[in-house]
Amino acid sequence: MPTRRTVLLSLAVAVPPLALAAVGISHPTDLNPDSAAYWRDLHIGILAVFPLLGFAPWIVVRGHNLWLSWAAGVLGVLYASFYTALDVLAGIGAGALEHEGMHDATPVAFDLGDSLGLVGSVALVAACVLAGGFAVRMRGIRALPGALLVALGSVLFLLEHIFFPVGVLGQLCLAVGWVLLVVQMYRDSPTAAAPAGSPRR
Repeated sequence: MPTRRTVLLSLAVAVPPLALAAVGISHPTDLNPDSAAYWRDLHIGILAVFPLLGFAPWIVVRGHNLWLSWAAGVLGVLYASFYTALDVLAGIGAGALEHEGMHDATPVAFDLGDSLGLVGSVALVAACVLAGGFAVRMRGIRALPGALLVALGSVLFLLEHIFFPVGVLGQLCLAVGWVLLVVQMYRDSPTAAAPAGSPRR
């Protein structure tokens, strides 16, 4: 029977990617004068959601190993910072420029946003692989499905962001994978199952 803590942590790691998957279904494929206003407003609406993806790897590894907790935290911050720049530039900024008829300026916003967003996406992939690999080391084969799902989801996010259908599938993989990992890592007690003799952090 899952504990209240496990349920709350599962919600914490699942709700952000599920929200992004729902938004991704209606995300315009192309930015043009007809889609510009919705493109801009959509990215304003999810501005605070994208960074939340970076918490999940830290939630999985925290309390087990100091260095891994720090590594997951740093990678999460890198992802949140640089991917937010992509959201602001290529999402809000490019949409606003296109809406105002400044078509020649949108490629500049896209190019800079993509360059910064790539750094964030790679950091998220690294954090997912780190957390998934650690979970498999701690819990064995039972953690492998979750680890594979979050790795796949992060790569699909790197390649297609949240665009339908591949990007949406990536977010669903992240949601399911993180829940599976949380259940495995927190299944022993209401608190994180730290190895015997090691302090919680």
